Amino acid sequence: MADLSVKYLGLDLKTPLIAASSGLTDNIDNLKRFEKHGVGAVVLKSLFEEEIRIEKDAALSKMSSSGFIYPESMEFYDYLDGADSESTYRYLDFIREAKKKLSIPVIPSINCVTAEQWTDFPKQIQEAGADALELNIFIIPSDLNRTKFENEKTYFDIVKEVKKQVTIPISLKVSFYFSDLALMLKRLSESGIAGLVLFNRFYSPDIDIDTLEVTSASVLSSPGDFSPSLRWIAIMRDYVSCDLASSGGVHDGNTLIKMILAGANAVQVASAFYKNGIDYGDDMIGVLQAWMKKNNYKSIEEFRSLMRQHESVNPAVFQRVQFMKYFRGQR
Repeated sequence: MADLSVKYLGLDLKTPLIAASSGLTDNIDNLKRFEKHGVGAVVLKSLFEEEIRIEKDAALSKMSSSGFIYPESMEFYDYLDGADSESTYRYLDFIREAKKKLSIPVIPSINCVTAEQWTDFPKQIQEAGADALELNIFIIPSDLNRTKFENEKTYFDIVKEVKKQVTIPISLKVSFYFSDLALMLKRLSESGIAGLVLFNRFYSPDIDIDTLEVTSASVLSSPGDFSPSLRWIAIMRDYVSCDLASSGGVHDGNTLIKMILAGANAVQVASAFYKNGIDYGDDMIGVLQAWMKKNNYKSIEEFRSLMRQHESVNPAVFQRVQFMKYFRGQR
């Protein structure tokens, strides 16, 4: 039997398949099923920065949201049924219970947008037994009053403040909304983090043309959504100083293999589990095992990164040539 174990964030994973942060990773029974069906680690459902701020000010006074990058999101909790200041305590208890019940790594997640008023909470996460911490930095560069330099600085400020609090590995889940994405990923990888997750998935809006209301488009990814992650992992593999994990559009074992060939240390999956069930992990791992056997690979490391972009000094040229090769050949 081939060795499917990998190292990710310095942690030992039995397989490269990770259950990504989602509603499926917010209860112990599901986590135990993920472990049973081939998953090498779990990322817990994200706790929002706003929820941590609530604990600091249970009354949710105006002081809480003043100066906050998205004050409206704080006000949202005024109208949320059952909003209270207990979510952080429940989250810590959940981490402790997960660590008792699972043998695979448990990685809590915080969805954040600033480096203020919440960065002491990761220390409590570490003390609860977390193996690592994923920071899902959720900044859309749509504020015309903020420069790109201010937005980028926020990422480094968050890392700096969290690293003051914890010694466990930190990964950043980021978007591709950067004008100089390659340079930004390289700089982030050198900030002391252990891993980058490419990429996070923002809320997708839609418009109901009958009611003229903004609605939600598909929350789940589709199989065709894997390309951005595949492209940038392949491009950046030799230029970053940390691990890389893919996220988005991995719906089968073949795409799992592609991500590893591109250079991913691990592969995060959520939508495929929603669509096919948690036991679908067995199918994805089965495809990986069969492919490795067919190609005489004894371990993941024997083929990881074989298809990374490394022959071209300029990644843009590599992409341009592929574009020309495809479209110039059309008749």
